[in-house]
Amino acid sequence: MSARGVLFALDALDLGDIVRPLGKPMTGIVLQDWKSGRLGEFGNPPGIPPMLFMFRHDVYRVLMAEAARRGIPIEYGKRFVDAKEGDDGVTAHFADGTTAEGDILIGADGIRSAVRSLIDPDAPGPRYAGLISFGALIKEPGIPSTEGKMNMPFGKKGFFGYQVFDDDTSVWFANFPQAEPMTPAQVRETKPEEWLRILAEAYAADRTPAAQLMAATRPDELIVVGPMENMPRVPAWSKGRMVLVGDSVHAPSSSSGQGASLAIESAIEPARCLRDQPYAEAFATYEKNRRPRVEKVIAATNRKNSAKAAGPVMRIINAWAIKTFSKLAKPEKMAWVFHHRVDWDSPAAPGLGNVPEDARVIGPK
Repeated sequence: MSARGVLFALDALDLGDIVRPLGKPMTGIVLQDWKSGRLGEFGNPPGIPPMLFMFRHDVYRVLMAEAARRGIPIEYGKRFVDAKEGDDGVTAHFADGTTAEGDILIGADGIRSAVRSLIDPDAPGPRYAGLISFGALIKEPGIPSTEGKMNMPFGKKGFFGYQVFDDDTSVWFANFPQAEPMTPAQVRETKPEEWLRILAEAYAADRTPAAQLMAATRPDELIVVGPMENMPRVPAWSKGRMVLVGDSVHAPSSSSGQGASLAIESAIEPARCLRDQPYAEAFATYEKNRRPRVEKVIAATNRKNSAKAAGPVMRIINAWAIKTFSKLAKPEKMAWVFHHRVDWDSPAAPGLGNVPEDARVIGPK
């Protein structure tokens, strides 16, 4: 029902071996003001390899290719509409009248999950963060390498981020404030060339490379991500033979940089629990092990989004706060984001989701 569901079938792999070659090193994040003045810099916590920048479509491509190589069937063009539970399993119903049966149903169907509404008709939906997101990967940006660092200026009218790699390619993204919520379809009603014009005009007053990078971007290179959203706290992660994973239950805004990581972790953890426990107990153990971490990430992301959507006065206050925090902050305090591991070989039990830092996320031998 979603590409993320493939992750369950790939639990025997060290996913890093497949995904890692796609990434380009990102050794630090430099926060700046609208004049490119340095507010603070944050690198990797001690003892952790450099972060890697990669596009999600590349991650999907290699995971789907591996699934195909292993003979795992994936069907497209299906829209899930309902599920019926029986004594021995659950049947998924699709809009075209077809069905699929299984022991359990895993809702990996994204931030507008249909499975979530079956588990709890009163479950919350995605929450708009007040920002619209855009990005692009371009060649020959005309500015020098940022030497492995992602620069993130708080512009006068919007937040911006960019990194120029040593191969003379560059990636940039813009989080553009938009007070009135817009659906992804509404955002895409405006043509890419018009969005580029709007963005270049909005960022023109900033003394950053934003306008230059946008001018170097062709309309067909612009990625119109759409509204930035996250999930409020979801009361019920499972019901009967149905369970939620990934964005369907704990989608953080893209400001977190942790969306794909959390989804992968939350694919491995229920697989481990189901290996060791009956499904009802396994779902409860999975939720107890995962909920504290994902909700902590989402809470931290909400604070970031508030800063990105700030007005002129709050922008000054935020700049002062960032400078102060960067002087006092200790890198090891952010280690909890990166050091999380799932020990496949340990027995599944509530509270055993975190293991020593040197443990690896691995599958069965």
